[in-house]
Amino acid sequence: MDLVDIQKTADERKVALDQVGVCDLKYPITVLDRTSGQQQTIANVALSVALPPEVKGTHMSRFITVMNSYRGDITMTSIPKILNDLKTILEADAAQVTMTFPYFIEKTAPVSGHKGYLDCECTFYGESCAAGQKFRMVVKVQVASLCPCSKAISDYGAHNQRGIVEMTVELAQVEGKLAKVWIEELFEIAESSASAPLYPLLKRSDERHVTMQAYENPAFVEDIARNVAVQLRDDQRIASFEVKVTNFESIHAHNAFAVARSSKISS
Repeated sequence: MDLVDIQKTADERKVALDQVGVCDLKYPITVLDRTSGQQQTIANVALSVALPPEVKGTHMSRFITVMNSYRGDITMTSIPKILNDLKTILEADAAQVTMTFPYFIEKTAPVSGHKGYLDCECTFYGESCAAGQKFRMVVKVQVASLCPCSKAISDYGAHNQRGIVEMTVELAQVEGKLAKVWIEELFEIAESSASAPLYPLLKRSDERHVTMQAYENPAFVEDIARNVAVQLRDDQRIASFEVKVTNFESIHAHNAFAVARSSKISS
């Protein structure tokens, strides 16, 4: 049966679209794990291409076809290939891929030694256009902070809270290849920049340790952002970065945040 292809018909409005595609696609992916080699997880995927002004629509089914062609082999290193396939199969000049997923890191309680898994939200982003290819990682890490001002003015104790350190790093090209930055490395940078790390399981001895650790390492939200920025700035594998730290204030009716960007951060 000869079916009409409406998507290929001309559009008279002559408006180019920067991105057209599919989003909220759940898909299994494999992520490199520094400890055990690989980790299986489920990503929320968005795939898109640029649409020229004269073309009415894209072929949505082809996005799924491209993903299915990499079934069982979707990793960070697959993203450049996926981008190229999207541009070829959908006849586009530019393509974007976003994969957001939970990643689990095993943590050991500082005194009792009890182990458990702590999750962090991660995103892999890739873009390919006439100017070249760009790849970013986003890692969100939960931390604890203790207010230096509260500690300084109080007879005892100080207010503390959980916070989120969100790091967006653009990976550099090293000898024609994408630099490798482990998720665990960014996780450790965030934890070392705060007052204390979080743990999935704490016994009383552990809770005592973490409470005193935070008290001995007070940090404003500004301090945490700067601590992270200094470590990212000195890493040659990172072309540019953005750090956003948000504290969920415990004694205020609002939250606090701080942002630091490298001089070369992409828009």
